[in-house]
Amino acid sequence: MPSLTLRTDQPFDLDATLSCGQVFRWDRTADRWWLGVVGDRVLRIRQDGNRLTYTGAPVSFIRHYFSLDIDLEQVLESIDTDRFIHTSIDRNRGLRIVRQPPWECTISYICSTNSNIPTIRRRIASIAKKYGEAVEFHDQVFYTFPEPSAIICEGHDGLTECRLGYRQPYVFGSSSLVTDAKVWSESIRRLPYGEARRELMNLHGVGPKAADCILLFAFQKYEAFPVDVWIRRIMAEHYLPDLSPDAPMTTREYDLIRTFAREHFGQYCGWAQEYLYAGRDGSKPHSAGGVPVWESDS
Repeated sequence: MPSLTLRTDQPFDLDATLSCGQVFRWDRTADRWWLGVVGDRVLRIRQDGNRLTYTGAPVSFIRHYFSLDIDLEQVLESIDTDRFIHTSIDRNRGLRIVRQPPWECTISYICSTNSNIPTIRRRIASIAKKYGEAVEFHDQVFYTFPEPSAIICEGHDGLTECRLGYRQPYVFGSSSLVTDAKVWSESIRRLPYGEARRELMNLHGVGPKAADCILLFAFQKYEAFPVDVWIRRIMAEHYLPDLSPDAPMTTREYDLIRTFAREHFGQYCGWAQEYLYAGRDGSKPHSAGGVPVWESDS
């Protein structure tokens, strides 16, 4: 099985990266292997110290997907602007933002509103199983995430068995608007952050938070700073004391937070968001069964 030796001056923590809530189609086995579907590939990967052992993709894919080509120490130095995030960086050093397939990432965050992470995972898995292609890997069957044309082929009612709730028309409507995921993603990638954000928010069910998640995780627009219920509480407790995190969040407040974050943390404020989220243990927003609940974009 191929392996990759990590540079000692470029930290990487596989477990932290895949368990921090940015991806929904990875599972960790009892013997510390991670299994996940990325595009049309099924990957199996494990970290032992500075060595990654993997199968299912070439080393170039592994480096790109896990952002191992980014100088993480430079990024962390640039966002290490205060005591609170300094502590989060120290505790989670090596967490990296993965490069997600844009269309799957978009539907994932449309499905994320007002939901805990296990429920989001179930929704994404059900869409993939119904509309995606089966892939056999190590005697198991996995499913690729479907193209928008596959989702719309059975009409709106075809999604009913996926149990998406009020998100069903959003998924169908966005699939109808995009139709060709590759052309669509290339057009979004070419746009500067502000224009790309406005374009994404033209899709059904994509509000400010979902748009910023998609831009950060799928399009590497690192100036995006998604604000969910956890980040809002952290910002109120440690940075913006005039916020009222128990009241409904307004668009004005969301924009205030993301503008502050861009000024305070700089061009990599999206990386700061991930480290703040990873260090959220001291905050206690609403939850379901101990699992974070994603805030609605409405």
